[in-house]
Amino acid sequence: MKGMSSYDLMESVRNTNEWLGASARAMASYPIFGMIPNPAFKMIEAWGGVTERSFARMVMKPDWGIHSIAGADGRDHLIDITTVLEKPFGSLIHFSVQGRDPMPRRVLLVAPMSGHYATLMRSTVASLLPDADVFVTDWHNARDIPVSAGKFDIEDYTMYLVDFMRELGPEINVVAVCQPAPLALAATAYLAEEDPDAQPRTLILVGGPIDPDARATDVTDFGHRVTMGQLEHSVIQQVGFRYKGVGRMVYPGLMQLASFISMNGETHTKAFMNKIMKDAKEGTSDYDRHNRFYDEYLAVMDMTAEFYLSTVQRIFKGLEIAKNEFTIEGRRIDIGKITTVAIKTVEGENDDISAPGQCVAALDLCTGVPDEMKSQHLEPGAGHYGIFAGGAWRNNIRPLVLEFIDSNASHGSADISVTGDSTVTPMRGRKATGPKPAASKTGTDGATPV
Repeated sequence: MKGMSSYDLMESVRNTNEWLGASARAMASYPIFGMIPNPAFKMIEAWGGVTERSFARMVMKPDWGIHSIAGADGRDHLIDITTVLEKPFGSLIHFSVQGRDPMPRRVLLVAPMSGHYATLMRSTVASLLPDADVFVTDWHNARDIPVSAGKFDIEDYTMYLVDFMRELGPEINVVAVCQPAPLALAATAYLAEEDPDAQPRTLILVGGPIDPDARATDVTDFGHRVTMGQLEHSVIQQVGFRYKGVGRMVYPGLMQLASFISMNGETHTKAFMNKIMKDAKEGTSDYDRHNRFYDEYLAVMDMTAEFYLSTVQRIFKGLEIAKNEFTIEGRRIDIGKITTVAIKTVEGENDDISAPGQCVAALDLCTGVPDEMKSQHLEPGAGHYGIFAGGAWRNNIRPLVLEFIDSNASHGSADISVTGDSTVTPMRGRKATGPKPAASKTGTDGATPV
């Protein structure tokens, strides 16, 4: 499946479905059919509209859509998204709030590179902006990166994080969500040895596979069940002629989307059937709940083959982070060298992507960090999506994260306000737990794998 023909065939199927949807919508909405009292035309129009929109979104990068926030001064402040550091496979961007003084809290949000764009964390960014200066890793679609730009694997990803942390300086607080959690930990350890003054102030790991074997999920079972040869043969393809990255070996976003949907196939089928029925009965709506979610969920990006394969081989199969054996260019990165960075882990009780136990393993690896600088939190009833973008994040986890940042600030936090219940329980070994507020569930918990 490595040829360009298979990649272009997949794109042709997507393009054809988009065209069929557009044709059905246009035909069924032709004015003359309004004279025929047959609901079939409304159903065809609704099906066509939903189909066209869905397949069109698969090749679009969503906009951040964060235009302003309400300030403490009672005014709305406009948001400018500026590029701090531009690199071939990803950029460091800053959500600059016009007319606002620099904030005491500075947060680097490390977005996953696992099929979706960084905009998947739009609500996370929006929730942090009123209380912090926010920077985000904005990863680029591999299909748009020329082969001449070279390779990009997990070692390169880690060094990108090192460069971003160096750029932002030691006052930064790093929040890594899901897939990048083990690599953010490795990047911090790299700085601890090579450039201690550039280490972040705090490192918060949210639902990441530090030790995938700590508790099995469908994701970890798949990683153990499939050989690397089978994986490379079945999912790696070569970018076709339409894109700048023609010839680059990738794990295509469309193929990733198919696996995402298969994990919750019944839920997604029901959601689309309900949307079609609703549009047929009430008419279309651009920004209803369904469209807001699926416009983002269906927008997928290609990953470089070397990044995907090295992640499976070294993080899930080889357990290099879990065993503290991760290397960069043959040199071992010792996580135990981290001594001055406060570490917090966040997990969701019902997370079926990175199950409880996988992320908190980071605390045992950080042998050089004092116990009073470690903390963990297990959110009752929360799935994977909820711990960084759902109700559990907004109501319970976000206040805890901000309080953890403040409690480890170099100049105290008496003048910094935090909303919500923000009591932090320090870690004492592996037995201590964070606060346990009321369970909070969202309708999409666990539905968006990252």
